[in-house]
Amino acid sequence: MTARSLLITGATGAIGGALARHYAAPGVRLILHGRRAEPLEALAQACHDAGAEVELSRIDLTDDTALEAWLGQLALPDVVIANAGQNIHAEDGAEMEDWQATSRLLDINLRTPMAMARHLAPRMIERGHGQLVFLSSLAAWHGLPLTPSYSASKAGIKAYGEALRGWLAPRGVGVTVVMPGYVSSQMCHDMPGPKPWQIDADSAARRIARGIEHNRARVSFPFPLNLGCWCLGVMPAGLAQPILRLMGYGRST
Repeated sequence: MTARSLLITGATGAIGGALARHYAAPGVRLILHGRRAEPLEALAQACHDAGAEVELSRIDLTDDTALEAWLGQLALPDVVIANAGQNIHAEDGAEMEDWQATSRLLDINLRTPMAMARHLAPRMIERGHGQLVFLSSLAAWHGLPLTPSYSASKAGIKAYGEALRGWLAPRGVGVTVVMPGYVSSQMCHDMPGPKPWQIDADSAARRIARGIEHNRARVSFPFPLNLGCWCLGVMPAGLAQPILRLMGYGRST
């Protein structure tokens, strides 16, 4: 489908910002959500300069009441890209990841996009078209020992998106699950472990946009890393875990 209006959460992140700039053009309406005011305003200006109509929001996406009120008053977009997310890992010397941080991560990475779908999918069904896009990760194929909570959240949204696609397809609503590898960003930089086949955000945005345009069930990249992660997911766990340690993803003692 050709999107003329899009909602993008996490627009002040690397992928979200690159997607906003990719789609910005005359005749396109962008609804951009981000936490940081200054980068969000700068992005809005860049998109406006490219000819797009831009609307901004900085609401707390994890606040159910605020989220429902915000989505309820929006003119329904053609495409909704639930891109907002975060990553955490256990600090040096800690036995486990901080539980409060884990709870916040699950809220934004998993619960929020599910809540957005709950509010918006019925309106898309009533209208007869629309597309929901969920940001997962190649870590969803097999959890990385250095980021277990992040991996769990991305595996969860992958499963949810794939199931929802089957549920909504007969009703005229598409669902695409995006599974990127390492995309250059502050979040990527902060993640522990090696980062093979890292790509820039603009390249990622182009690949994602192509997948959205063709309503692909899954957009996973780059190919070599996707293949490797998929293999880890299908091979016996007793073999996959030693391979991850050899690659530098095991936790030091």
